[in-house]
Amino acid sequence: MTDRPLPEGTTGAARTTGTAGPLGHGGRSGGEPADRPTADAWAALGGAAELLDRVAFHGPDDVLPSGLPVRRLARATVAVCSLAAAELAARRSGAPVPVVRVDQGVVGTAFVSERYLTIDGRTPVSFAPHSGFWRTADGWVRTHANYPHHRTRLLSALGLAADAGPEQLADTLGKLPAERIQERAYEAGALAVAVAPVSPALHPLVEHRDIGAAAGTAPVRPLGEAPVDRPAAGVRVLDLTRVIAGPVATRTLALLGADVLRVDSPRLPEAEDAHADTGFGKRSTRLDLAEPADRAVFEDLLATADVLVTGYRPGALDAHGLGPDALFARRPDLILVQLCAWGWTGPWADRRGFDSLVQAGVGIAAHEAAPDGRPGVLPAQALDHGTGYLIAAAVLRSLTDQRTRRPGGRHLRFSLAGTASWLLHGIEPEAPQGASPGPYDPSRWLAETDSACGRLRHALPPIGYEGAPADWSRPPGRWGTDEPVWL
Repeated sequence: MTDRPLPEGTTGAARTTGTAGPLGHGGRSGGEPADRPTADAWAALGGAAELLDRVAFHGPDDVLPSGLPVRRLARATVAVCSLAAAELAARRSGAPVPVVRVDQGVVGTAFVSERYLTIDGRTPVSFAPHSGFWRTADGWVRTHANYPHHRTRLLSALGLAADAGPEQLADTLGKLPAERIQERAYEAGALAVAVAPVSPALHPLVEHRDIGAAAGTAPVRPLGEAPVDRPAAGVRVLDLTRVIAGPVATRTLALLGADVLRVDSPRLPEAEDAHADTGFGKRSTRLDLAEPADRAVFEDLLATADVLVTGYRPGALDAHGLGPDALFARRPDLILVQLCAWGWTGPWADRRGFDSLVQAGVGIAAHEAAPDGRPGVLPAQALDHGTGYLIAAAVLRSLTDQRTRRPGGRHLRFSLAGTASWLLHGIEPEAPQGASPGPYDPSRWLAETDSACGRLRHALPPIGYEGAPADWSRPPGRWGTDEPVWL
């Protein structure tokens, strides 16, 4: 797979322009200082390098153990998101940039938030029986069949009955080459990826383009003052994402005060348990963009939105007039974030994908294989969660940047493959750790709350700057049941 950057002012992993204005600077508040992955991610987001002296890490080192530097990726993505929130908080409150102290314990817990979730004491099942690693005639394949329509398509692509069980699936897969399974699944709209060796392909961590700023054609809406714990107060975010990465990003923006409205098609199913994990702080509605009445409602929402985050395959929304060019033609001040699985160019760009499949396709599963050759996984769906915090950071940085340096819109693109590329090729392996300050006990970073979904035990948010909110202002509601209006 190959990739190329966005045109006109694009940045990959080394943009270094900073932010003007009286943000203030100062020393750290103790702990391990910001490291190279944090600095690289902050530079890729266009952050001012001098603000990194406000970042420090503390807490247990024995979180997210892996053969790859997952802990460093996780804490770096949370750190840059925290710093971006602190930067915007300073801009809107008139105070110096708050100190950022990232607790590795809360990061490790938040990165597996879906595993710690319980609903009225029940633990949701993350992966369905037809999802996982399977032996093939010449290796291994990873399937994803958590949604009923994906399971149906997978079984159909393999010539199996709709009610075929995992044993029949295993028998069929064991007789076929992995790449043949992969391509048959792709052609049928199903999800299966051959487990591959580590890919040398490099994808950018973030791609960035300024819209309408040079000519001053796109002034942005003033935001006014806001409290330190709600730096995104008054910001309107349309959330067209599903599953983990996009919802984690918008869940984080909601934590920081944004009015986030998730919009789903009534034609697509959603896992209520997944929504219970990522729906904190947000509202959720359903609109069919192919229906004129619903489309009119959506256009009214879009007309006054500050941010649009999408998580569909490249080109999938273009038929609805929601491609970047069409959006910026009518909203040149919009912050548009696009998220995909496999990168924005190359032969796999238009393929469906999830964190587990990208891990298999780019070589992470092979890198983490057991001694007997069975593919392995990261200790978290770190591509999803890490990308989510990077997206939230990019939105927060864009809000600051629009109001301090360059008005106009922002076009930001992320991919799970880009985060995987950074993990595999851009972060140095971790040195052996010394004694941890204490045993890692995730219960310290779990809370309980009542919701429309039931009594929830959930992971607390990991955003860590002085004055940051400790929890969301509202629990998740029922998926798709809110009115399609801004608050």
